[in-house]
Amino acid sequence: MRIGKITVGSLDEWTLAPGSVISWHPTAAAIERVRHAPVSSVPVSYMQGQHLRNYTERTAAGLNFSRQIIGSCDAAGHCDIAAMDQALNAYLRRHDTFRSWFEHAGDGQFIRHSITDPADIEFEPIEHGYMTVEQIHQHVTSIPNPLEWGCFTFGVVQGEEHFSFFAAMDHVHGDATLIGTTMLEANGMYSSLSSGGGVMQLPDPGSFDDFCVREREFASQLTVDSPGVRTWIDFAENNNGGFPEFPLPLGDPSESEKSYMASELLMDPAQTDRFEAACQAAGARFVGGLFACLGLVEHEFTGAMTYYGLTPRDSRTAADNFMTQGWFTGLIPITVPIAASSFTEAAGAAQTAFDSGLDMARVPYYRVLELAPWLKWPEPNFPVSNFFHGGAAPLNAILAAGELGLADNIGIYPDGRFSYQLTIYIFRYGEGTVMAIMYPDNPVALKSVTRYMEAMKSVCVRVADSGNWGRVA
Repeated sequence: MRIGKITVGSLDEWTLAPGSVISWHPTAAAIERVRHAPVSSVPVSYMQGQHLRNYTERTAAGLNFSRQIIGSCDAAGHCDIAAMDQALNAYLRRHDTFRSWFEHAGDGQFIRHSITDPADIEFEPIEHGYMTVEQIHQHVTSIPNPLEWGCFTFGVVQGEEHFSFFAAMDHVHGDATLIGTTMLEANGMYSSLSSGGGVMQLPDPGSFDDFCVREREFASQLTVDSPGVRTWIDFAENNNGGFPEFPLPLGDPSESEKSYMASELLMDPAQTDRFEAACQAAGARFVGGLFACLGLVEHEFTGAMTYYGLTPRDSRTAADNFMTQGWFTGLIPITVPIAASSFTEAAGAAQTAFDSGLDMARVPYYRVLELAPWLKWPEPNFPVSNFFHGGAAPLNAILAAGELGLADNIGIYPDGRFSYQLTIYIFRYGEGTVMAIMYPDNPVALKSVTRYMEAMKSVCVRVADSGNWGRVA
């Protein structure tokens, strides 16, 4: 799926030419130094903890688990390996998340080990020779697991006239800003060094360690009676004690090995503008209108009187910045009364739910499970809806990199393994509004997500054309 000049899609959509591959991996000396890293006083973040637990439990059950973010771009000419080596090591030493590895302490708990001297990190280029595209995909997705240090790698595929740069990182060390930090920082450093400009001066990278400490300190003060905790409890109890389910069948998650992505153009640019006008007339913004439409689609499929949804939010604060590498994402619960509602009523309610819930990203659901153990751990294929606007971070930085010619063929891809959550994306950019869903790769799920996206398109177009909606199923 193309969003402006970038590609967001399944691993199979990563189009690159075969060529000579060089990738960066930790030196034996660095591995030995980090292996002896002491237990850190920095706690594991709640999002890191759930990721490690899901990975561990599915692996123990003989199942796989999607865990990587892969970014790629092309550059003209031949890669200056010495300059790239210096740029990548500088990048890794700047960000404190790369100094950690994690140990399973039993009973779903994990502890962090960390080195204190960033100079102990040393990656070196390793030549692998010529690889086909399929071999490159396999190579990039074969990084160490999240319980090993070095579950991140970088590399280049050298062709005759250009090279492709890739970064592959376990989610435990990064969120969607990976593309911005890596492409703009590491590639920017490489461009400066390879052109003879010397080391590029960069702003303070911030600290993910500090975020983890703040999160745990805040969470430790929460009780079962804290307002945010009560909101999560009410939300879960209205969803059979856990997270909401997708309204259509997706097949057996215990048999799911791969994920794939399907997409649908919801609205062209003119329809997108009219849809936004309808949202404004309802006293809502674009995002509120979208959640209202998601609610109506679910109501038509299931008869649900209330829509319950989840959406992520970057939980960085003023103490952090968008050049800080790490996993800062929190979840926001969205509750919208939908039965017998007009678009105006539903959009207004959805916007209120979204705005009032922004601080909920600071209240980890996984902390709530500690306080309310009768609630359930999220089950496979729970839906999470992501909205990206071309005029806001992180999408605007990625689109700008393409428009400014800083890199060509920019792409963002998962690793192709089964994604524990059903990830729904909605992108608004210059060419309209697009929906994409990462789903378990089986015929039942494909039929369901296709039907779901067609229904979403129908209701969005109705709103764009009339300012209201009709039945869509």
